[in-house]
Amino acid sequence: MSWWLLADIVTIIHFAFVLFCIFGAFFCLWRPKVSWVHVPSVIWGGLVEIMGWICPITPLENWLRQRASGSSYRGSFIDHYIVPLIYPPATSRNAHILMGIFVLVLNFILYYFIVRKFISQGKLVAWIRSKKS
Repeated sequence: MSWWLLADIVTIIHFAFVLFCIFGAFFCLWRPKVSWVHVPSVIWGGLVEIMGWICPITPLENWLRQRASGSSYRGSFIDHYIVPLIYPPATSRNAHILMGIFVLVLNFILYYFIVRKFISQGKLVAWIRSKKS
């Protein structure tokens, strides 16, 4: 398997993770058990953006690209792949903070409706009772 192919696979997985962080709560409306994976993912994704951290997947992708051609990109995965799709090339630190806040607030709102749905259906109370026994 070529280094480029491995790098592309990692990139696809990374992009899928970002999409899952942003839109995964919609999936949780259909499959609530996914929220056990989604909530920590959203917290991680939001913190990476707000704090200015580099996701650990980014160095792996860069390493694979360097092995393939001797070149890689600088900065985060978001800067290199996502931001050009959403914002002009010169994105400020404040824009990253706002993106992180947006992801957290969007998902907080969606989970509010998810919890309300399960309370109205009596499923949340039943689930809590099952955990106590």
